[in-house]
Amino acid sequence: MAQRFGGTCSPGREGPDARPGPRGELRVDPVGARSNILFVPPIILALTSLGAGAIGFAAGLLGAGALVTGAWLLRDGLRAEAAYDARKVAKRPAIPRKIFAAGLAGIGTALAAWSKDPAVAAPVIYGIAAGALHIGAFGIDPLRDKRMEGADDMQQARVLRVVDEAEAYLAAMKAAATRSGDRTVQDRVDAFIATARALIRTVESDPRDLAAARRYLGVYLMGARDAAEKFADVQARSGSTQARADFLTLLDDLEVSFGKKTETLLIDDTSDLTVEIDVLRDRLRREGVHLDRR
Repeated sequence: MAQRFGGTCSPGREGPDARPGPRGELRVDPVGARSNILFVPPIILALTSLGAGAIGFAAGLLGAGALVTGAWLLRDGLRAEAAYDARKVAKRPAIPRKIFAAGLAGIGTALAAWSKDPAVAAPVIYGIAAGALHIGAFGIDPLRDKRMEGADDMQQARVLRVVDEAEAYLAAMKAAATRSGDRTVQDRVDAFIATARALIRTVESDPRDLAAARRYLGVYLMGARDAAEKFADVQARSGSTQARADFLTLLDDLEVSFGKKTETLLIDDTSDLTVEIDVLRDRLRREGVHLDRR
């Protein structure tokens, strides 16, 4: 049987610093073919309305606009729902995008039917049926917050703030890695993000020392984000191999630190945590990343 050679000079590897991507967390884009195909009907509707006269053409365009807007809202709603499902503590989506998408699908279908048959009953029936089928196919948005058992509103809000802040740092870090255009760096950042999220889930499950967790997550993830953005800027200007090596080494150190802290952060002595944070600050300062004091 043919076997692919996997040496250090093989295509897809970039030397000894190349490692497989994250195995702990595989995130698939929840926007699939089912939702993407909803962008096709408005295009067909707009084209077929060209010969329907002025009123029919206007109704067709309005219907196409409603369908496109609904399809776009559905994509955002599916992503928001996936983010909600992935977290142990979460607020319900502020805007019920999937419900609005179902309503717009019904309005768009009703306008499409009315552009061909300017009656009232048939378009209304078609619109209601389209909205109901949309909800049947994609469901509705989460309508309740995910809460911790036994936690009051204040503690719940504090946990959500810590998690939202950490996720914002990770999103900015991933965006910077993508901007660099370096596939190895992107894979390494994805591995670090998976490790960091394991610690975030631990904080969600057992926020006994939330202040220490917030300080640890905030300082480390802010430093990782700033280092990633600095690397992306340097990569865009000069493509420095030394900057790339330094950034990958920093990611290795941070990933090891997060892996060790996932199980021990909430029970360790806080003096050890202070020492670790001070060491990180010094390390980042040497690399030109300066963090504000917290």
